[in-house]
Amino acid sequence: MTSTGMLAVALVGVIAAVPGSTAAAPAGPAAPAPSATTTVTVAASADTFVAADAPTRNHGTADHLTVDRTPAKIAYLSFVLSGLTAPVTRATLRLHTRDTANAASPAGGKVAAVTGTGWSESATTYRNRPAVAATALATVGPVSRNRWYDLDVTAAVVRDGTVSLAVLPTHDDSTYFDSRDLPGLAPRLVVTTTAPSTTVDPVLLAAGDIADCASAGDEATAALLDTLDGTIAAIGDTAYLEGTAEQFARCYAPSWGRHRSRTRPAVGNHEYRTPGAAPYFAYFGAAAGEPGKGYYSYDLGQWHVVVLNSNCTIVSCAAGSAQERWLRADLAADTSSCTLAYWHHPLFTSATNHSGATATRPLYQALYDDRADLVLTGHNHNYERFAPLDPQGRLDTGRGMRQFVVGMGGASHYPFGAVHPHSEARNATAYGILRLTLRSGGYDWLFVPEAGQSYTDAGSAACRS
Repeated sequence: MTSTGMLAVALVGVIAAVPGSTAAAPAGPAAPAPSATTTVTVAASADTFVAADAPTRNHGTADHLTVDRTPAKIAYLSFVLSGLTAPVTRATLRLHTRDTANAASPAGGKVAAVTGTGWSESATTYRNRPAVAATALATVGPVSRNRWYDLDVTAAVVRDGTVSLAVLPTHDDSTYFDSRDLPGLAPRLVVTTTAPSTTVDPVLLAAGDIADCASAGDEATAALLDTLDGTIAAIGDTAYLEGTAEQFARCYAPSWGRHRSRTRPAVGNHEYRTPGAAPYFAYFGAAAGEPGKGYYSYDLGQWHVVVLNSNCTIVSCAAGSAQERWLRADLAADTSSCTLAYWHHPLFTSATNHSGATATRPLYQALYDDRADLVLTGHNHNYERFAPLDPQGRLDTGRGMRQFVVGMGGASHYPFGAVHPHSEARNATAYGILRLTLRSGGYDWLFVPEAGQSYTDAGSAACRS
């Protein structure tokens, strides 16, 4: 191609598709999903130029595209885009100047959208050239020989289909670009799409009193975990009866153990039947907190999660104890809008096997003082949900915390006795998982029963702070 003409480039083949980087979500805490960015580079499917001094001549087979003002020469390019599934955030036209002395020019021209239709590489001439938009998309500026030039043509690229562009002259000194007849130097369109960022609310899956080799209940709840995404809160008494290394290997590992990488446990009383709960800390490693303490915290989305040790005769829960002071300092340092805590022994319960663990009240008080939202416990082998309560068990809908007992992980079932006045839901016959969706500013709860059981409990609430 030689004189000024319309350059229409149709990009038919994808030269490269480069997905944008995405960070893998950690096993457990669901995180904000990053924007999905994809870049595709498409080669010209058609190009030509037209010349005023040869008005009926077609230049579709030329290995170059000429742009000139006198006599007028205009280049045309056409690109065919397909498979764009997200909004276009950037489109760049790339043109390469010829490696000849006459390719340089003080002004390489300007790019505009082609508004006319029906032109072809093999039939377009100056006389039948398609119309071009009056407003330029980009200006080339000075050009040198044998160089690539990138032009922002985002405004002309919206969706799948044919994109036709023209390179118009802005100077009397000719500019020569390579055409698609030179594949490695052919005009190309680089298109970047970005899917809108979405936020995935983190999920916490909670249950305690889990694996006993004499019960099939833990296999039933582990089967639920196989189908549920989220971080797992194993709320104590994870391996019966003594939490030995052998019981972890034989009873816990075959069921809930396959989800160990996303489990953040709390230590129960049965783990301490083996001195220092040593097999428990060895099995879960750093995820269980420091051996000898068993309390720690982590974040899930906009939520702060505190895991405490309610074996208060071993690790004191008293006001002023190391654990209680750590808890208050941890809460004071946190800036999350919502907070939940879990430990093994419930402060409030309607079950008959174990009464409320009043020794945990200072921990509840510290959380209450910080306007925390939720407390999850186990120990009694059933499910119970309470209304928001203050540390004395009085209804407090303004700043009270909602406590769940989630001891239905699979070990056995405990019956209820006298019902606590602020108990709102109870079940003592179904193993299951409490699924908490931790939204920004609130939460949703759902009791998911084992296969064959129909009991469920669901609801939503806002955070206190």
